[in-house]
Amino acid sequence: MDKWEQRKRPFRLERRFEFEDYESTRDFLDRLGELSERTKRFPDISFGRNYVNLTLRPLSEDDEALLEEGDFQFASQIDELV
Repeated sequence: MDKWEQRKRPFRLERRFEFEDYESTRDFLDRLGELSERTKRFPDISFGRNYVNLTLRPLSEDDEALLEEGDFQFASQIDELV
């Protein structure tokens, strides 16, 4: 969890994952997709050949929504995919 950055306005968690090659990047994205389907949590994703940037936002659509324990648990589950 220590590599996730907590941001405000709007509240969110962000992290960049870097990989050796495209195959590793794609494998991570496939496992992330499976995790997202199981948990019904869908991060904002941008990626390139050897990196993935993720943004986790609170489930609430409210602009002032705060991060909750479930957001941090989801981030930890993503960390376990690496």
